[in-house]
Amino acid sequence: MAIDIETLKTLLETGIPDAEVHIEDLRGDGDHYSAHIISPAFEGKNRVQQHQMVYEALQGKMVAELHALAIQTSTPKS
Repeated sequence: MAIDIETLKTLLETGIPDAEVHIEDLRGDGDHYSAHIISPAFEGKNRVQQHQMVYEALQGKMVAELHALAIQTSTPKS
């Protein structure tokens, strides 16, 4: 079962404090997305830690409902 953009966006905005989230459906199939997440919560964290925060915010949906997600994270200052 695929996940829709609004659900994906809501999970990320809810799970990552003050996140600005931009989602793109890469293939139009609801299964391959690109996400750019901007949040001050990423400050002081390396890229691995930032991506771990993203996976945690997805609450296990990455395995069950989402096949592929290209992740780009940044802080408001970067």
